[in-house]
Amino acid sequence: MNEQLQPIFAIEKIYVKDMSLEIPNAPNIFLEREAPEINMQLGGKNQTVDEGLYEVLLTVTVTAKIKEKIMFLVEAQQAGIFRIQNLSEEEIGPVLGIGCPNILFPYLREVISDVVTRAGFPPVILSPVNFEGIYQQKTAETNKN
Repeated sequence: MNEQLQPIFAIEKIYVKDMSLEIPNAPNIFLEREAPEINMQLGGKNQTVDEGLYEVLLTVTVTAKIKEKIMFLVEAQQAGIFRIQNLSEEEIGPVLGIGCPNILFPYLREVISDVVTRAGFPPVILSPVNFEGIYQQKTAETNKN
């Protein structure tokens, strides 16, 4: 009998791994009336935790500035542990690079909005991210080298 094992994908745990907030110019920055310039940097990585278990980590840094003055800086790492089994190496890559980040991003977005609001500022809602495009770009760069 040639029985093929069914692919397994399960979310084991979703959690905030690290978070920091800085308001270096408080309390005076709260008196500013100008709208800040918001800059976002996003990164991601994954690692094998155990056989068939992977940790996927999204890191975002959001900086709000008025002219050269930093209003606030928030950095958060949203992580998840995912069970992925019975997939080939070629199939696991897109799951880790596209599927898992798509699951984690709404949680990361909520964390950033909540922290910024609790800090006394209007919420920052992160724009949607095309993880498929990012994954394809990274794959193309890797294949070039």
